[in-house]
Amino acid sequence: MLRYLLLSAAIVFGAAVAAAGWVNRDLIRIKIASVYARVPPKPGASGALAGGTAAPLHGDAPWALSALPECLLQTSESTGSLAYVRAHLPPHAVAIAPPATLIYGDCSISFTGDEAYVRRGDDRFRIPPSVRFYRADGLLALVRETPGQVDLRVYEPARR
Repeated sequence: MLRYLLLSAAIVFGAAVAAAGWVNRDLIRIKIASVYARVPPKPGASGALAGGTAAPLHGDAPWALSALPECLLQTSESTGSLAYVRAHLPPHAVAIAPPATLIYGDCSISFTGDEAYVRRGDDRFRIPPSVRFYRADGLLALVRETPGQVDLRVYEPARR
């Protein structure tokens, strides 16, 4: 008898679940489709950014000359020991004695001692110590020593 009671309870429970599912079929249906929503154009900005000027950049930047392609174009880079880097200097490179100011396009490079300052418009960058410059056949070479390594970057003036 218990067997018939359990069987009838299972049939009634199944019918109730099926009826609840049929009644709430729209609530449990998952619809997946690509939809294109038409959105009216937004009104123009209030003019807060219009006509604004970019803030001048400044700070320490060992890579400053590489970031100014209007003035100088980097042609090569070497990293290693001082002997390795010196071997990769352009042929007939001559050291430029500080203090000196070099002008390339609208960029000026001033160096005194073992650090340099690069200016372009309102932007000001400092190439931290220890930096040296060399000239050779229309090229400018920068050698920068840090405690861990020595970097050589060779540049040519940008074509106008």
